[in-house]
Parts: sequence; C-alpha cells; structure tokens
Amino acid sequence: MVVEGTSVIEKTTKKERNKVLQYVMQNYLLYLFLLPAVLLTFVFKYVPMYGAVIAFKDYSPMKGIWGSDWVGLQHFQSFLTSPNFLDIFMNTLKLSFYGLVLGFPIPILLALMLNQVRRQRVKKNLQLILYAPNFISVVVITGMLFIFLSPNGMVNTMITLIMDKPVAFMTEPEYFRSVYILSGIWQAAGWSSIIYVAALANVDPQLHDAATIDGASLLQRIWHIDLPTLKPVMAVLFILAAGGIMAIGFEKAYLMQTDMNIPSSEILPTYVYKVGLQAGDYAYSTAIGLFNSVINLFLLIFVNFVVKRLNEGEGLY
Repeated sequence: MVVEGTSVIEKTTKKERNKVLQYVMQNYLLYLFLLPAVLLTFVFKYVPMYGAVIAFKDYSPMKGIWGSDWVGLQHFQSFLTSPNFLDIFMNTLKLSFYGLVLGFPIPILLALMLNQVRRQRVKKNLQLILYAPNFISVVVITGMLFIFLSPNGMVNTMITLIMDKPVAFMTEPEYFRSVYILSGIWQAAGWSSIIYVAALANVDPQLHDAATIDGASLLQRIWHIDLPTLKPVMAVLFILAAGGIMAIGFEKAYLMQTDMNIPSSEILPTYVYKVGLQAGDYAYSTAIGLFNSVINLFLLIFVNFVVKRLNEGEGLY
C-alpha cells in the first residue's frame, strides 16, 4: 500500500510539473519580459549581500574580505554601546515614523479629491501640478528650502511682519524634522497618489449613480464605495512603507544637515556615510547598515502580521 501510495503521489507531482512546464512554454514571451527585472534584482540586490560578511570581520582592503580576521559581533557591540547610539537611532525612528504617519494619508486624500473632478482638462492640469515636484532633484529641493527659509527668505519676510525676528528654520534642531517631513510630503504626495487614482478608476460609476439615487451624500459614497476599493491597495502600501521605516533617504538629510542642527539631523544613513566613506571604517559602517536592514525585516514581518489580522487575512504575503 505504501508503494502504491507513493507511486500515486509521484504521478500527481509529475502531472503538476508537466502542467507548469506547458504553461511556461505557452507564455514564454511573458517570462522573457520578466527576465530583465529578475536579472537586475539578482545583480543589484542579491549579489551585494556577499559584502555583508564584512560586518563580522576586521576588514582590510589589502587582505580582502576572506583574508581579513573574523571578529564576530564586535562591531555591533561597539555601535550599540557607543554614546551616540540612542540619539542617532531615535532621530532615525522619529523622522521615519512621523513621515509615515503624516505622509501616508495625504496621497489617499489627493486621489479621492482628484476622483471627484469631472472635467478631464482640469483634472489633467491638477495632476500635472501635483506630480511635478516628484521630478525635481533632491539637491534642488534642498536649495529651495535654504533660499525660502533663510533669514532673508520669503517665509521669514512674512514672519517678520508678525514677529520681531526671523525664525532659524535651517539651523535650529527643533525645526529640522518639520521642514524635512513637510517638504517630503509636498514632493512625493502627488506622485504617490497615482496608484490610488488608478484603483479608483476601476470603480463602477453605476454604484455612485445608484447611491446618489438612494440619497447618499458625497462623504457617504466615498466611505462606502471608494474607500473599500482602496482598502487592499492601502494595506499593501502601508506594509511596504512600515517595513522600510528605518530605510530613510540619505541625500536630503545630509544636504540639510548643518553644524547647528546635528542633534536632530544625524541619522543612521548619514552616520554610516561619515564612518564608512569619510573615516574609512568599512566593517563598522557595514555592521550599522546590516543592523538597520534587520530591523526593517522584523518590522515588515510584524506589520504584515498585524494588518492580516485586522484586514481579514489580506496582507503582503
């Protein structure tokens, strides 16, 4: 009986393999289109993982990765026990968390408002205005911030009409997070709303017509028709955003950083850059980067678990 059962299982497995192979052969063009993306992901995402070994070694460029001495968790212990670890970690966490909480709902609201615009010409012009900041370089955005928020800038010119003196937005540590987060929302909110706008395009207009006939107000139609349509997309994007909460951008924070706002602007990416590239301590900086990636991984798993429990089993995976 065991032999017969095993043979049945083998036959079933063979049939499934044949079906999969037949499907692949019939749709080989689709897999050819997918191949470049897979290769790029493998080359630029998986192959560099080989360099993570540096975090556990006393790396020397002369000896190479495998020729360097093994030190285990020494670099991690050094970072976790360093005097500035808590400040750098909390700066990164606060900047990412506040950016997620304040920035995540804005694209949804923009998409809902754009969906109510019936004139296509007006809608296209609004989309152009909202999407345009995404194509401005981070360097240009930072330069604009320094110009507009300088003591003699446009913003402080208006502030001095009310107050006695200008506000040092770009030098005082307490203003760094607000400027960073609000400028980031302005730059990315319009572009991030594209996915939600596309999802709302699949809503059957007859549902809104029927709800209007039944006496539903605009807010009721948005709540009962549009938001349920966006719910799966919102769940996936929130999981991805929360999973990368520690993977904050380096360029903008570094460009906005001054000697005066270091207490608030020094985050993990800028610290890794200074220690790794400027100071040449590659092993220590790799350990910090690996520590950051591990936290992102655990956050991704945890948030996905929570969202699946709250969203009737729908999550990222």
